Amino acid sequence: MFDKLTTAEEIYSFKLGAALTMERTTLEMLAELEEHAQREDLKRLFREHAMETRQHVANIERSFELLGEEVDDSPCPAIQGLQKEGQATVKKTDDRVVDAVLLSSANETERHEIAVYETLVLNAEARGAAGVADLLRQNLAQEQAALEKVQAFAQRIAHEGVAVSA
Repeated sequence: MFDKLTTAEEIYSFKLGAALTMERTTLEMLAELEEHAQREDLKRLFREHAMETRQHVANIERSFELLGEEVDDSPCPAIQGLQKEGQATVKKTDDRVVDAVLLSSANETERHEIAVYETLVLNAEARGAAGVADLLRQNLAQEQAALEKVQAFAQRIAHEGVAVSA
């Protein structure tokens, strides 16, 4: 959509579009994480976050509407890199200990998403787009809650033992 970014508004729209791509890719990643998870409660965690992520996509699409702009799906190389790294690591990992790897991948992804939303909220507020800031703040809060759940789960299996019985 953009050949060269020349205004703050274009930069914002580009980054908002990259966030949309990020969330759509995250949906793919969550499906992969759920498929590989060995613990049922971990599968459920990934399913629940996928439901939230679908709402994140809708919130971003609505943000474009509120800005009076066409929905853009700018590239997001960072999330693609996290996805490829996670996939490569899962391939190398025995199923009995893969949940630890999945949680590590989820932790890294959540931290990236949080940083993206913090920047988007800040800049939405700066440009006076209160409705957009509110929608993206909802996404940010859910990402922060998801990170807390992932960290708690990772801590639990680190103390119980990462391996599951074969």
